[in-house]
Amino acid sequence: MADLSASLIGAPAARIAAAGNAAASNAIGSVGDYFALLKPRVMSLVVFTGWAGLYLAPGQIHPVLAAVAVLCIAVAAGASGAINMWYERDIDALMERTKDRPLPAGRVAPGDALGFGVILAIASVMLMALALNVVAGILLAITLAFYVFIYTIWLKRRTPQNIVIGGAAGAFPPIVGWAAVTGQIGLPALVLFALIFFWTPPHFWALALYRTGDYAKAGVPMLPVVAGARETKKQMLLYTVALWPVALAPTLLHAASWFYGGPALALSALFTLCAIRVMRDPGERAAKQMFGFSLLYLFLLFALLVADRALGFAVAS
Repeated sequence: MADLSASLIGAPAARIAAAGNAAASNAIGSVGDYFALLKPRVMSLVVFTGWAGLYLAPGQIHPVLAAVAVLCIAVAAGASGAINMWYERDIDALMERTKDRPLPAGRVAPGDALGFGVILAIASVMLMALALNVVAGILLAITLAFYVFIYTIWLKRRTPQNIVIGGAAGAFPPIVGWAAVTGQIGLPALVLFALIFFWTPPHFWALALYRTGDYAKAGVPMLPVVAGARETKKQMLLYTVALWPVALAPTLLHAASWFYGGPALALSALFTLCAIRVMRDPGERAAKQMFGFSLLYLFLLFALLVADRALGFAVAS
């Protein structure tokens, strides 16, 4: 698979990267450019799920410390994004969706982006460990390391399972938030992890289905590029079905009531329906709609869990 990626990327990517590096060598970059390096849209969902894990955890935490914990999760997520953009600047330059990012566009120097990400990463982990607890700090460090080294550097250009395994990085924030309060990892926190973990493949493969040309041009072995659209759609359907028991698990474990459980089942059914529509649609429309709904699906599940707890229907344990 590494050979496939190398042959797909080849010399054009190297030439584009070299040109981009030369153009950006003296670039300073605006505040907006550095903010873009943080991948704010991705960060917003990470912050929300991390805050939800913190809110759902048993015990009490001072509001200021809670705010610090959420800030650390946000900064760590941004640091991951900046380092990711630094490492992937060659393939970003080849993809229509990413070619205008600060690094391939030459607005920020690669070294500056890397330094920015590393400083934020170290600061977020240290602050989490010192202000909250060591367990939360270690988990945040693992999250960063997993995203940068396991997903970005090792998996993404080597295997179509990059999203499946690498999705664990995006599933860690609720556990980090939980540990910030409790100093440990509880079973409900692991369920939140599993929820994001099983949600990630159908979410990203929906995007990959209508961006297959981009990924193929950049040499990224996403599942639609390697296995084709039909196999990808089949896998997406299987993952949405697997999400049913995972989404219902908080209710079955008495960490949430049926106030959450009922809508969770309904939303999971709709997610599966989206996957069925994708299987039947030879075009891109259903895939785009599923990608949009997948974001709403995860947001609503976590919002329902928070509402369930806020209304006192169930108490996490």
